[in-house]
Amino acid sequence: MPRPKMTKERKTMDLILWRHAEAFDLAEGQTDLERALTPRGEKQAARMAAWLDRQLPEGVRILCSPARRTEQTVQALGRKYKLRSELAPEGHVDDLLSVAGWPQSRAPILVVGHQPTLGQALSRLLGLQAPDLSIRKGAVWWVRSREREGIAQTIVVTVQTPELL
Repeated sequence: MPRPKMTKERKTMDLILWRHAEAFDLAEGQTDLERALTPRGEKQAARMAAWLDRQLPEGVRILCSPARRTEQTVQALGRKYKLRSELAPEGHVDDLLSVAGWPQSRAPILVVGHQPTLGQALSRLLGLQAPDLSIRKGAVWWVRSREREGIAQTIVVTVQTPELL
């Protein structure tokens, strides 16, 4: 009896992109990095953090923009995280993918950041014609890289918004 043909699936990488929750508009004399979450944004961050806490895989590394609103968002998760200047507002998609180690990282990576960089990264990873996607405040996009039969693939695992939790 012939053996069933095994398809060889190689290493995968999970990249979870979390846009900061709703923040106050820029006030006079304030820098963009100083903007804080609104009360609604604090609730969005708490809802999404509770969901993520149940979903995140073991060994996830968390990287966060140094902006106050992103740090407030990730703090709702109650886990250790690392600030990365490459993830600051107006960052570049190449820097985001580089610090995340896409697609070679052995550990799953959660990046807490900003538009338009998060949307640009997703657009590139999904091979879209548009230069970027619009990501709602507080939302999470979870993608996975894998290689199957010699072909690199990016799979959307899930998309979640705080309003649907």
